[in-house]
Amino acid sequence: MHENTPDYCTVEAAMEVVGGKWKMAIVNHLFHGTLRFGELRRAMPSITQRMLTRQLRELEADGLIRRTVYAEVPPKVEYDLTELGASLRPLAGLLESWGERYRRSTAPQHR
Repeated sequence: MHENTPDYCTVEAAMEVVGGKWKMAIVNHLFHGTLRFGELRRAMPSITQRMLTRQLRELEADGLIRRTVYAEVPPKVEYDLTELGASLRPLAGLLESWGERYRRSTAPQHR
């Protein structure tokens, strides 16, 4: 992807791929298995259809998810993680733990 990226930019390169509000949340849902678009929408009610479509396309372009289209009417489309996407599991676990810790440390401020 970024073969010519200096070493000091590796975090930046990673954030280009998984950064933002939705990408890791999508990946996190796909850790549980293959999902259709509607199932992802129901699992993430606050994301718009347009944003979900955009994020799925970017994750697919970056090689983290696989989009499978079945020749049916209406078309059936499923999403699952590639090996590269599945390799994010440890990072997702760390982010989840950190998020819980952060939420507890700021709880009085959010009331």
